[in-house]
Amino acid sequence: MTRTLYDLAAADGTRFSPYCWRVKLALAHKRLDYETVPWHFTEKAAIAASGQSKVPVLVDGARIVSDSQTIAAYLEQTYPNSPALFGDAQTQALTLFIKDWTETILHPAIAATVLGDIYRCLCPEDQPYFRETREAAFNRSIEDIDANRQQAEAHLYAMLKPLQKRLSAQTFIAGDSPSWADHLVFGALQWGKLVSATPLLAQDDSISIWMDKVLSTYNLQTV
Repeated sequence: MTRTLYDLAAADGTRFSPYCWRVKLALAHKRLDYETVPWHFTEKAAIAASGQSKVPVLVDGARIVSDSQTIAAYLEQTYPNSPALFGDAQTQALTLFIKDWTETILHPAIAATVLGDIYRCLCPEDQPYFRETREAAFNRSIEDIDANRQQAEAHLYAMLKPLQKRLSAQTFIAGDSPSWADHLVFGALQWGKLVSATPLLAQDDSISIWMDKVLSTYNLQTV
């Protein structure tokens, strides 16, 4: 069976979506083969069969599944004999906290730092859509957000301190090996890393070291 993942791509082919990265890590964790299809914001017709207009979209045989959390739950239920993504009930509850923190705190902090970089890396056809939707979300122009990057970076670094401290003491967020909690946070930070015009973290930062370990655990490339 061929699995296909529709994966958001920049003009140069870089795959930068935090949500798509979650799914790629989950597929690797479950030891499932898949192929990716580069997708752009203006190619909504390509994923119309999913009943919505955003990636990730996973086509697994006759099944079409969208939304990263829904895809993870689908993989867990459909492939119970491969390594578990979530763990026991207590671990699942803590992982949902990590998900909420990632989406409500980490994602906005990264977006405020690299929004201009994302805009510049997109295909020209995607830029008007991205400008319209993101400027409406932030209620500011991309140029205004870009002009405040230094302040946004300072906020991001302050917010990352607890994560840096924890990853200095343990190998993965989930403990001795990565799981969905690691995938959630990794996806966000990989998004920022791949689109940022300047390095967001030093190579010897505990977060950078952890990111390298996540990729090497699953034998994944950076794009």
